[in-house]
Amino acid sequence: MAYPDPYQRPAPDHFVRRWLFITACIAALMLLWQFLPAIEAWFSPREAAERTVTARGDLAADEKATIELFEKSRASVVYITTAQLVRDVWTRNVFSVPRGTGSGFIWDDAGHVVTNFHVIQGASEATVKLADGRDYQAALVGASPAHDIAVLKIGVGFKRPPAVPVGTSADLKVGQKVFAIGNPFGLDWTLTTGIVSALDRSLPGEAGGPAIDHLIQTDAAINPGNSGGPLLDSAGRLIGINTAIYSPSGASAGIGFAVPVDTVMRVVPQLIKTGKYIRPALGIEVDEQLNQRLLALTGGKGVFVLRVTPGSAAHKAGLAGVEITPQGIVPGDRIVRIDGTAIDDVAKLLARLDDRKVGDVVVLSVERAGKSREVRVELQPGN
Repeated sequence: MAYPDPYQRPAPDHFVRRWLFITACIAALMLLWQFLPAIEAWFSPREAAERTVTARGDLAADEKATIELFEKSRASVVYITTAQLVRDVWTRNVFSVPRGTGSGFIWDDAGHVVTNFHVIQGASEATVKLADGRDYQAALVGASPAHDIAVLKIGVGFKRPPAVPVGTSADLKVGQKVFAIGNPFGLDWTLTTGIVSALDRSLPGEAGGPAIDHLIQTDAAINPGNSGGPLLDSAGRLIGINTAIYSPSGASAGIGFAVPVDTVMRVVPQLIKTGKYIRPALGIEVDEQLNQRLLALTGGKGVFVLRVTPGSAAHKAGLAGVEITPQGIVPGDRIVRIDGTAIDDVAKLLARLDDRKVGDVVVLSVERAGKSREVRVELQPGN
C-alpha cells in the first residue's frame, strides 16, 4: 500500500483554488463589515432619533460689533436699478429696458443719494429702493466722471432714511477692518468684511482723463452690483465708495478699490450746489505727449508749461510757456514740485491740484534755463 508523501506540495490547481477561496472569504467579510451599519439599521425598529439642541453660548464680541454695525448702517444703503430708453427700428416705438444695478447711500436729510457715475452712466432713468422696501424715481443732480461720483435725489417726505455717518480717510492704516454693504449680483443688502490692504492707489481715468488718486485698496469681497455702496470702518463711518475691482474673471479676486471719503467730501457738496465739479487750475496748458518729447530733449523730470492763459493765476505769478523762435523751440518753465511733492508727469500734476480747492495757494518749484525758483499761485476755477 502506497502512502502519500507528506512533503509533496499540492498540485498547482489545488493551490489556486485554495487561494481564490481565501480571497473571496476575505472580500465577503470586508463587504459585510462595510454594510453592517446599513443592515443593522434595516432590521432595527425605525424610530426617529430625537436630538437635543446644544447651547450656543454668547456671541463673540467682534460678532456682536459686526451685527450691530450692519443693523445700524443697513437703512442708509440703497439699491439702484437703471433703465435705458430704446427705439424699435421697425415700429419706432420707444421702450424702457433694464440696464443694470448698483448700490448707493443716503447722503443727507434732503434725499440726496451718492453712487458711482458708472452705475448711472448711459441710463435714462433710475429707481432707488430703500431698505424698508419703498421705491422712488431718482433725478440726477450732478456727476463728476473724473472721480466716478454721481449724486441723485429722491423725494422722501415722512420717515426719511438716515444719512450714513461720515468719517475721514486721511488717517487710515493698512490692516484696519473695513465693511462693505451693497447689492452684488442683485443680492440686496449684502455685508462683506475685510481689511485695508493698501492705500494711495491710482486707477487710470476715463477717456484719457486724470487718474483717480488716493484710492483705498481692500480685500473685502466687492462684486458687480457693489459699485456705489459704502465702505465703512469699524465705527460704522463712511470712509470710501466701492468703485472697482481688479479681476481677470470679473468677480471678486480679493482686490477692490474705493474712492476715499476725503475726495467725496470735496466733490459731492459741489455737485449738489452747482451740478458739476469745478477743478482747481493754474491757468496753463499742458500735454503729456509734448511733455515727454521736451523731457527727452532736456532730460530730467517734471511738467513743461506749454502755454500760459493771459490774465490767469499762472500769468500773474510770472510763469512762462514754450516759445517758438526761428532758431527752434525754447522751453519755458518746468514744474517739478507742488508744495514739496515731486511731479513726474501731467497726470500727477492734475491729481495734486485736485487735492486742493479753488482759492488755495500752492507753492510751485519751477525750473527755467537751469535756474530754480519757487512761485506762489492762487488756484482758479478750471474748465
